[in-house]
Amino acid sequence: MPTVRAPNIPGFIPHTQKPETRFPPGACDCHAHVFGPQQRFPYLAGAAYIPPDAVTTDYVGMLKNNGCDRGVLVQPSVYGTDNSCMIDALRSGLHALRGIAVVEAGISDSELADLHAAGVRGVRINLASETEGLTLSDGERLAPRLKELGWHLQFYLDLPKMPEAEAKLAKLKIDIVIDHFARCQAQSGINAPAFQALQRLVSRDNCWAKIMGPYFTSKNAPLYPEVTPLARTLVAAAPDRIVWGTDWPHPGARALMPEDHLLADLLAVWAPDEQQRRKVLVDNPARLYRF
Repeated sequence: MPTVRAPNIPGFIPHTQKPETRFPPGACDCHAHVFGPQQRFPYLAGAAYIPPDAVTTDYVGMLKNNGCDRGVLVQPSVYGTDNSCMIDALRSGLHALRGIAVVEAGISDSELADLHAAGVRGVRINLASETEGLTLSDGERLAPRLKELGWHLQFYLDLPKMPEAEAKLAKLKIDIVIDHFARCQAQSGINAPAFQALQRLVSRDNCWAKIMGPYFTSKNAPLYPEVTPLARTLVAAAPDRIVWGTDWPHPGARALMPEDHLLADLLAVWAPDEQQRRKVLVDNPARLYRF
């Protein structure tokens, strides 16, 4: 049995109340993770952090409390390319779930087919983590194979530190999704060069963005008012290609650990128009993840 390692980051805050915002039927949380039980799903030896267990039943409980009928799980860096924890959740039958995997550059067609059958609909390339993984060049080589499956490439990157990434992402011939506001800092505003680059990317027909994880771009918890202009600008730039996620159980939040009902209510501030919010929550995810 693998050695259980003590967590070194905080766990999620259990829900105690429902959001004031009512989500429409079919609403989807498009970015979350599951961790553990650690005895079954051990972390990489060099994992950048060790989270407390946050298992599928915990996640589904949060989804139901927030009014989300669907969810999308994203493979976290601490598991590397071992997607078994996420796949176990996808196959649990507890909720309507899809997955975004992390894979080896030389993954076989049969392995991709197995992931697809489990509910995976994309591959994440993490360019902002301490854990080594796929590169932009790997993504370019994988793109034709993934496109055949109807998948996309998802990118976690720090655009302010990687201005050269805009031109490289713009050349990809596949749908791409950029999460966490590309780490553009909210205090820099919507006219900052990095955020302008993000706007140019999402104006392209094959580029999507997730409005999520405000604690990555601001420290002004719990409502992050300076993030609102960024979110509204992205929604206006690509109303049919913006999705929303909780980032549950918030491994990157640390001291800014949020309450999930407040994140749901924050979406109503970021997308105050009810019809547009329905696109972000229901219509756009249904197309992107093939629900």
